[in-house]
Amino acid sequence: MRTTVVIGGGITGLSTLYYLQNEMRRNNLDMRLVLVESNDTLGGKIRTVSHEDFIMETGADSIVARKSNVAPLIEELGLTDEVVYNATGISYIYTEDGLKRIPADAVFGIPVDLKSLAESELVSAEGKVEALKDFYTPNETFEKHDSLGMFLETFLGRELVQKQIAPVISGVYSGELHDLTIASTFPYLLDYKNQYGSIMKGLFENRHIYLGAGNKKFISFKGGVFTLINRMEQLLECAEIHKGVKAESLVNSDEGYVITLADGTVIQADYVVLSGGSRPSQELLQDESLSEKFTRLHTKSMISIYLGFDAPDSELPSDGTGFISAKNSDLKCDACTWTSRKWEHTSQKRRLLLRLFYKSSNPHYNDLVHMTVEELTRVALQDISVSLGLVAEPVIAEVTKWQDNMPNYHMKHKEIVDSLEQELDRKYPNVMLAGCSYYGVGIPDCISNGEKTANEIVRRLKQDM
Repeated sequence: MRTTVVIGGGITGLSTLYYLQNEMRRNNLDMRLVLVESNDTLGGKIRTVSHEDFIMETGADSIVARKSNVAPLIEELGLTDEVVYNATGISYIYTEDGLKRIPADAVFGIPVDLKSLAESELVSAEGKVEALKDFYTPNETFEKHDSLGMFLETFLGRELVQKQIAPVISGVYSGELHDLTIASTFPYLLDYKNQYGSIMKGLFENRHIYLGAGNKKFISFKGGVFTLINRMEQLLECAEIHKGVKAESLVNSDEGYVITLADGTVIQADYVVLSGGSRPSQELLQDESLSEKFTRLHTKSMISIYLGFDAPDSELPSDGTGFISAKNSDLKCDACTWTSRKWEHTSQKRRLLLRLFYKSSNPHYNDLVHMTVEELTRVALQDISVSLGLVAEPVIAEVTKWQDNMPNYHMKHKEIVDSLEQELDRKYPNVMLAGCSYYGVGIPDCISNGEKTANEIVRRLKQDM
């Protein structure tokens, strides 16, 4: 009997095991499945905290609804009746002049038509005229591994990108736009430019994908996103799950790989999936040539702060669901989600719940990361006082520091991952990388990567039989 060990119990690792289990049953395969997670709970960067009537996501807070692999999995897991969608609302960018609306008909801040461009409160008349060059300037040089920032500024103009698009995209991907590649972020924008001659026209022609569901763009569950993790763990009937124990070493043997855990457990493995992040994988392998490559993968950090108030969320600006801070604003936070407005299930009594984000790209971060919970709470309260005019003491504050585990897909990212895969295949055959450190952020991307990894293991298993 062959053994597959998945190291890392986040959504990618769980998905890998879930789809492996399905394939085992479908093809009548005999395989031992093992999951090793150093934390006491599974989920990785998915963690739901409940306090009184508040539901708080200290990591990922939702699932993108339009991804084609989401609905089938939710139905398979029997969670359809637990699904909730984000509420209707307007998103803002906070500038030196206060809150400015992001046009409703925009995708990641990119207007989908002339009306959306004209209605922008963030861009001057000159900036709007400059953006029109998208309609008449052909793409003659850009390819998918070029800079996203350079690509967007070339066709949409610097002002529109810097004032409206960059703040939104930076809210999803860590890092500056010029350091991100088109391929690792929005490859379809290049496809639209080449096919339709215009980024905006391409988005308009495909608006049903991004805007067709109205405001139901994101999915969560009545009990929080961790509902997904719980259900997947419940359904992994064929897997041995080791929680609260770290995998300390992985070495070659005549029969595959020997993995030793911190509690002394030794596991003989034929296939190994490293889904616990680039740094833990680097530490586990202790291989100098691989370490040089792992080190070149960049990570960012983030502080998440929830504040819950004994006040109605009607005190917020009307129709809003949150804001992103513009560069050089008088706030320390990078963004603020009006959680109780955006997600009604997070506050059953309709009390105000806010979430603020502080990223390591923030010039204040080096000071913030050393602050206590009480000090960080004061910083957050100051930010909402300045931005929303709200002065009140919270009844709950939930602070989470995510240190050096947010992937940053810089210009050389894919080249490094390709090199890592080749070196692993040469020195550690059947040891595979998986997860957002390498292949895509967002829960749907991680699920897809888990399914792809499971299918590859099954393919290799059948080939070896």
